[in-house]
Amino acid sequence: MIDRRGLFAAAGALCAAPGLSLAASARLGAENPVVDAFVAEQKFQGVVMIGRKGRASYVRAFGSADIEAQKPATRDTVYCVASISKWLTTIAVLRLVEQGKLSLDAPIAAWLPDQRPDTGRTVTLTHLLSNASGIPNGFMPALKADPDLLKKNLSAAESVKAFAQGDPLFPPGTKFDYHPVNWFVVSAIVEAVTGKPFLAVVKELTTDPLKMGHTRAGLGVDAEPGVAVSYYVGPPLARRANPRMDVMAASGGYFSTVDDLLVAAHVVFDTPFLSAASRKALTTILVPEQDYALGGRVRSLTIDGQVKPAAWETGRTAGYRSVLGHRLDTGDTVVILNNTDLSQKALDLFADKLFGAAPRP
Repeated sequence: MIDRRGLFAAAGALCAAPGLSLAASARLGAENPVVDAFVAEQKFQGVVMIGRKGRASYVRAFGSADIEAQKPATRDTVYCVASISKWLTTIAVLRLVEQGKLSLDAPIAAWLPDQRPDTGRTVTLTHLLSNASGIPNGFMPALKADPDLLKKNLSAAESVKAFAQGDPLFPPGTKFDYHPVNWFVVSAIVEAVTGKPFLAVVKELTTDPLKMGHTRAGLGVDAEPGVAVSYYVGPPLARRANPRMDVMAASGGYFSTVDDLLVAAHVVFDTPFLSAASRKALTTILVPEQDYALGGRVRSLTIDGQVKPAAWETGRTAGYRSVLGHRLDTGDTVVILNNTDLSQKALDLFADKLFGAAPRP
């Protein structure tokens, strides 16, 4: 265990330089009262970036990427972005739709003929990408019964066979059920239609063309140099494990940086990288009570008395927390990456303030 008070005293000295030269730091706004207040109140560790249309106007790193190794967080530190992975996955799926290889509205039996007939004939990619398929989460009961399941690293097809065959919980599209098995099925469909590993498809269709050079998934990423360690918030802070199988990448296994996410949000939402139809699909709310579209949310922010739409991707796993908010009208973006298990609600409210949005009701 780590003494929290002593830790942050040491971490403060470590992060005096936030991963930028002093001149660059000044240009990018090293002083921001909203950020400074949040960091002081929450003992935040991580990176905050603000920008517009892919260009950063503010960035600052706080605390440590690895406390024991005395490695400060920097602008280039890589964090697990958890459910923001769903957004990256959805982009790859939409590009396959644009290529005519997939359809958002075809039954999944078109690609997975061995899926049980009731869900195979009624569930679509739209239902899966909006977490509204009705397919039950057979993974968590299996994991509870066998904690060593994560060590088996089942393939996508094996995972669908093992965990996605339960009786449907509700008719597709009628309820929201946020769980990874939806995304196991998506992974299996992507592999079936392309004949390639899921991670390779996302690299080819999403992260490489978006120039996300620091973004990746797969076993062993969290042990690579430059990747932030996950911690329990404490006190005291303690290292937290983040075990997972490759098949979990689609729903929550990607790691990234603030710069990669800032640029990707701009290119995806503000440019013709995706077709107009794909951008519309990505930003059309399908589950109103959750503000959920495909692979993420679309929120309404009240700014200067006017309601503004914002794509809103968040991530929460182990000790990692993340927010990627992007105003659809102006191209303003906020990226927050954290490795100390803070409250997701606190990070969302912090992002609201950075956008200048009124407090939520």
